[in-house]
Amino acid sequence: MSERITLSGGLVLDSICRVEREVAPQLVAPALCLDLSEVAEVDSTAISLLLQWRRQAHAAGRQLTLHNPPASLLSLAALYGVEDFLQFSADAAASAA
Repeated sequence: MSERITLSGGLVLDSICRVEREVAPQLVAPALCLDLSEVAEVDSTAISLLLQWRRQAHAAGRQLTLHNPPASLLSLAALYGVEDFLQFSADAAASAA
């Protein structure tokens, strides 16, 4: 069973360091689900952080699932061409359609 963390507020330059510090200790879980449904604001630093976490999980053989991303995050990921790398959950793809 995976550990679930709900991120909320902004994933923007002003808050990204705080979010990273809060989540970092939990990135050691064998399976981690990040629920992004309460994320209200994103910018390119959100994409960078999620890609970093994805790379770290992959390198350590851990599973990281990104659930319920807001439409703004899906749009930004598509704009940068990284949606395949971020691998949002199937329910996210359905809600974006």
